[in-house]
Amino acid sequence: MKENVLIPKPNSSFLNIQCSKCEETSIIYSHTTSNIYCKSCNELLAEKSGGKAKINGNIVSALD
Repeated sequence: MKENVLIPKPNSSFLNIQCSKCEETSIIYSHTTSNIYCKSCNELLAEKSGGKAKINGNIVSALD
């Protein structure tokens, strides 16, 4: 008889981020390896940190 094997969920996800300066939304990866800037005003949205990115904008939602 087989037991149910739980599959772990990843710690990373895609985030819908709103720029605090111009309020434009962008979709970024939570563990990004490069700095992410806003497309319209060039404001820093996410800063690389070696693991989980430091988010400078407002997190609107997490995409599954």
